[in-house]
Amino acid sequence: MTELNLIATSDICRYHEVEYTFISSLEEAGLIELKVVGKTTYIPDSELQKLEKMIRMHHELEINIAGIEAISHLLQRIEQMQEEMRQLRNRLRR
Repeated sequence: MTELNLIATSDICRYHEVEYTFISSLEEAGLIELKVVGKTTYIPDSELQKLEKMIRMHHELEINIAGIEAISHLLQRIEQMQEEMRQLRNRLRR
């Protein structure tokens, strides 16, 4: 992964006005992936949309890390169930 695909967490913190500890807590909960290059922590651009969604939940809805973790888990389950339903519909059409 090149540095072009990475965004410094300090830039994200400054832009979204969040503390680094919030982003670090999301990583500790397994909700996002961070990369360390040298002494700088980055987030892959593939994770940016997910992170911004979590920041909005935290800021706008005042949801804590545990709540974000629960919501993320439920959203993943919904996506899995939708995929399973799609596969079952395709099997029925055959």
